[in-house]
Amino acid sequence: MKTSHLHLSAANAHRLASPCIRNCCLDSDDICMGCYRTLNEILIWHSATEYEKRKILALCTTRRQNRLNR
Repeated sequence: MKTSHLHLSAANAHRLASPCIRNCCLDSDDICMGCYRTLNEILIWHSATEYEKRKILALCTTRRQNRLNR
């Protein structure tokens, strides 16, 4: 029993945390000014796979850079 508990703990350690920084304000394109996720990405975050979350995080990075370069 202890082994499976340790296995689950190790699996949870690698899960991606939400990029939310509690500075939620959507712009005119429904993109959060705090984390740069779209409203849809925010809504699906908890049910998204790790692969989908990594894709979302990559898009957030691109959106942030685009906004900083304006």
